[in-house]
Amino acid sequence: MSPERFARISQLLDKRQADLTLCLESVHKNHNLAALVRTADAVGIHEVHAIWYAEALRIKRGAAVGSEKWVKVHHHDGLDPAINQLRAEGKQILVTNLSQQAVDFRAIDYTKPTAIIMGQERRGVTPEAIAAADHEIIIPMVGMAESLNVSVAAAVILYEAQRQREVAGCYQQSTVSAAERERVLFEGGHPIFARLCRLNDIPYPSLDETGQIVADEHWWQRIRSAKR
Repeated sequence: MSPERFARISQLLDKRQADLTLCLESVHKNHNLAALVRTADAVGIHEVHAIWYAEALRIKRGAAVGSEKWVKVHHHDGLDPAINQLRAEGKQILVTNLSQQAVDFRAIDYTKPTAIIMGQERRGVTPEAIAAADHEIIIPMVGMAESLNVSVAAAVILYEAQRQREVAGCYQQSTVSAAERERVLFEGGHPIFARLCRLNDIPYPSLDETGQIVADEHWWQRIRSAKR
């Protein structure tokens, strides 16, 4: 890994917001998924959640979301596992929904640990997701359209979260664990070795303070003889 790449990935990790996430409920169109993950990365989100109900969608999900290497994607078969994980992480759960109970998205405190559920392109969020949320939020509309495209809506909300967190100084302190930081540095800085490790069930090695591999001869022998 070059010093420049090590510095670039380190700077990215320094600003990652591990306690802010998107939860995508059956969002399945590839261009929307790609845009959502791209925006998540842009505002410093480290991981997103994808909820799937139909077998056909599960087949597509790897190509649609998993190709993004800078944002970790958790896949859930159904709503409950996702909600349980988000609750266990202490996150407030928001859901975008056009209703009388919904509040302006700017009225929410996004400096708290937060998960934002975005619904499927045509039907929106499910009643179960609405029931599980702490707050329903809405983006005010003054035109004929009642809603924005899901990826556009997420960008609007996430940049309000980014604004609040910037003011509060959240981007001045990394919330990514040391182990996760080293994983991202290794996979981003040594992609060929990372692929060999995954294919051959070889543990990732440690990295030194400049991002170079620190490993004994046994590890290197396993890599040299690894299946390509």
